[in-house]
Amino acid sequence: MKTVVCIALTLMFAAGPVAATPCVADSGAQRVTLLELYTSEGCNSCPPADRWASSLPARGLGPDQVVTLAYHVDYWNDLGWEDPFAQTRFTERQQFANARIGNRTIYTPQFMLDGQDYRQWRSHDGIRQRIASADDEQPGADIKLALDSATDVLDVDARVTLRRASDGASVFVALYENKLASQVTAGENAGKRLEHDFVVRELAGPFDVDTAAIRHRFRVSQAWKPRNLAVAVFVQSAVTGEVLQAMALPWCD
Repeated sequence: MKTVVCIALTLMFAAGPVAATPCVADSGAQRVTLLELYTSEGCNSCPPADRWASSLPARGLGPDQVVTLAYHVDYWNDLGWEDPFAQTRFTERQQFANARIGNRTIYTPQFMLDGQDYRQWRSHDGIRQRIASADDEQPGADIKLALDSATDVLDVDARVTLRRASDGASVFVALYENKLASQVTAGENAGKRLEHDFVVRELAGPFDVDTAAIRHRFRVSQAWKPRNLAVAVFVQSAVTGEVLQAMALPWCD
């Protein structure tokens, strides 16, 4: 279980002025699972996957056990509906992840659990057991995270220490938003109101795991709701997909 403390102090960020009340956290002694969803509003089989991901916190599987991230891909955008959350970078990430595990095709919806294809959510939901198994593992890295927010920026300061060697280990920082919705008027989901959580707004990295301090500034759009934003940091091997540690921390005023 990670330890979270909100304190009034002055942190020095390379990216500029510091807000009054930063939040800091550490990843703790247990390894946290990383669950990634590749999805699209243009895909009529994706809404059930989105709902399943959104249901996890209510089932007791919060970010202290599993960090969930939803990447909206852009290869459905030419088929009748342009997903407002889609990014080419997320398509490229999905392609890379599938090439790493030997999948010849990519598809939506696709879940990846700790870097590996996870299809059991459709018929046999064993996610709780998989997460419990991960919780029993020693993390391969420790993360210390500080967030400092202002009206239109969010500064991230992450300190990562490896506990053991891992080929190609890198650090990623994701800014994501919950409680999003779209009224779809065309494509396979025409006429439906789609609701989403864990939608990745920006993904930064990979950063060198040996960097003393990973600092990144997110520019926060006026269209985003700060109270629904959170930052996830995870350490992952580019070679094997292994996740050494992950953590998430919500926006702190």
